[in-house]
Amino acid sequence: MNIEAQGIGMQDHSQSLLADCIDQSVDLSRVATLRNQVCSSTELSFLMEAHDGLSAAIAARAGFKGLWASGLSIACSLGYRHANEASWCQLVDVVERIVDSSQLPVLVDGDAGFGTFNSARLLARKLHQRGAAGVALEDSCFPKLNSFVGDRYPLADVDEFSGRLRAVKDTVADDLLLVARIEALIAGHGMYEAISRAHAYAEAGADAILIHSRRDCGDEVFSFASSWKNKLPVVIIPTKQYRILTSEYHRARISTIVWANHSMRAAVAAMRQVCGRIFAGENAANIDLDIATIDDVLTMFNYDELTGAEAQYLHPEKLRQ
Repeated sequence: MNIEAQGIGMQDHSQSLLADCIDQSVDLSRVATLRNQVCSSTELSFLMEAHDGLSAAIAARAGFKGLWASGLSIACSLGYRHANEASWCQLVDVVERIVDSSQLPVLVDGDAGFGTFNSARLLARKLHQRGAAGVALEDSCFPKLNSFVGDRYPLADVDEFSGRLRAVKDTVADDLLLVARIEALIAGHGMYEAISRAHAYAEAGADAILIHSRRDCGDEVFSFASSWKNKLPVVIIPTKQYRILTSEYHRARISTIVWANHSMRAAVAAMRQVCGRIFAGENAANIDLDIATIDDVLTMFNYDELTGAEAQYLHPEKLRQ
């Protein structure tokens, strides 16, 4: 290799290292932001569900500071059931689009880790590479079935699931926030089992505990929070407890509320209505007033930047005139 070529190669290598450093700093910033929201803040924080780049961009424009990449919503958007029919590869691809389109920290619903400790740590490593800020793993068995379907909820052995958590922590350390999701109340095992598992998962390295309940009244969530005494931050998904005032969760010292599937459900309702009206009327004459305008959609994705970039890179001679 001649000196000139060698110099170009070194320059390319330096630029590559610089790009890697920039990407890493951005990722670490997102992780730090999510950690502050979930673990360090004295205020109640909120994560909004996203299932693709569009829903992520909408949530960011609405003012949310963090996102939840929902397993249920992503599965639905891909046309699958929430029963691990979508692969972890498909999940991480979607997460990358969510991260890129929003630039917000994303906590990923990793289900049960897609199998053993080995698949869980592989998932965590790939999520970190794609820019995710955290992952939530639940103590159910693979394949995971959605928590609100039927009444069959076999739980993983405590020691086995603790091994999954340790494997993830050893793999990504503090580069990914690790949330341990407890399904004991969903499975009908009671509060003692839930608290016992929380202690085991804290010892295994979890940064926060997500307690899940399918009861409408919220008594299980509040009872857990009272017994747990905030040994680790508590995250909740109040899908069934939507009538409870946010102030009650604040008084219970809940750390984070995840609005886990609302964008997907809103999209389902809106698309069903619009599709039905267009099909019935065989035209869209009365639809446009009820849906987003094309200009509104285009504005979200910053076409002005593309125009400026074209002037800079595609037609630089015009800038010199």
